[in-house]
Amino acid sequence: MYEPLANRMRPKSFEEVIGQDRIVQIIKNMLKKEKLVSLILYGPTGVGKTTIALLIAEHFPLNHFKFNASTDSKATLKQIIESVKLYGDVLLIIDEIHRMNRDIQDYLLPYVETGKVIMVGLTTENPYIACNPAIRSRASIFRLDRPNEAEIKAFLQRIDIQEYGFTDPLPDNVYDYLSIAANGEVRSAINMLEMLLLQLDPIQVNNIEIVKTVIGKPAISTDDRGDNYYDILSAFHKSVRGSDADAALHYLARLIVAGDLESLLRRISAIVYEDIGLANPSMGPKVAAACDICRHIGFPEAINALGAITIELCLSPKSNSAHLAINKAISDVESGKTYKVPSHLINNPTYDEKKPYLYPHDYPGHRVIQDYLPKELSNVRYYEPQDHTRIEMIFKEQYDEILQSIRKKR
Repeated sequence: MYEPLANRMRPKSFEEVIGQDRIVQIIKNMLKKEKLVSLILYGPTGVGKTTIALLIAEHFPLNHFKFNASTDSKATLKQIIESVKLYGDVLLIIDEIHRMNRDIQDYLLPYVETGKVIMVGLTTENPYIACNPAIRSRASIFRLDRPNEAEIKAFLQRIDIQEYGFTDPLPDNVYDYLSIAANGEVRSAINMLEMLLLQLDPIQVNNIEIVKTVIGKPAISTDDRGDNYYDILSAFHKSVRGSDADAALHYLARLIVAGDLESLLRRISAIVYEDIGLANPSMGPKVAAACDICRHIGFPEAINALGAITIELCLSPKSNSAHLAINKAISDVESGKTYKVPSHLINNPTYDEKKPYLYPHDYPGHRVIQDYLPKELSNVRYYEPQDHTRIEMIFKEQYDEILQSIRKKR
């Protein structure tokens, strides 16, 4: 029976792992001292998470077990934990650890905490976002990045291709194309090489256009379950904030190809109030309308609306004054500054006739000066206008006028 090339090429030692020198050295140091701690390894598909976990199991003197958090039950975990009574400490490899439910976590955590179970969790998602804090706090977390093109090319060139009828190495430009098309996934690179070896003869493989036809389009490194997707979302957000329309459109295109419309619309909605804010308040309703249209028509038609609104966001004046103001207020509340509300603002039987509520619409300009903040915060100013845009200059003038009226009354 034919065994896939990728499976045969799985590293049999830490020295054969591609592009993960830092984490490999850390693990080798722990294994040398026979003192292994629980780990969470995260990163895109095809970068070696499972391979490293299996190598740990092979080289560390403990019985090891595998558990898939998305498919295995608590009963399966109980059977594994029972083995602690037979074997002593065990090594537990947990695939898709971000999917572990609360009940299973609660059962497992005491054993991880005492060291009876050494856990190696694997996930394509960012554990700082997707994993329960109780799990995170009991493990050392390492991100595995994609190997670069040079590392993948060097690895592919070491593969023996004689069994496929190739007595000479493949042309250098073929290895270059494979290493680029794999987009950092070693397994994809091996699979594409295998497809070439199975489909083409030694003459055909010298024609790069034929090679491209067999391989198809390069992989897009925007796995919507992985950490890289959030990297691209972040780059898109920062490009809009930095008013670089070309960079924003580049990252927008990558997000469009990834196909997760809702995540993209959520990020655009966040951008307009975090980074445009009071410099251009009309952008909020515009973005809301664009998002509604995108949801209504979906891909591929939504790409035009996304492109237009992204360019407008980039070229719009920017202000984060509202973002800073609300976060200062939240910081005060979280630090315990939640004092008694002034009595005249409360609708209850203890209404103070000596200090009644003044209804602003009964006064000139629909404005009246009275105490709104608790007295302990009477001098607090959360909003600090940014006066570099025409619209916020108007807000600043109004705000300064109100503050001046308050000072006069006091």
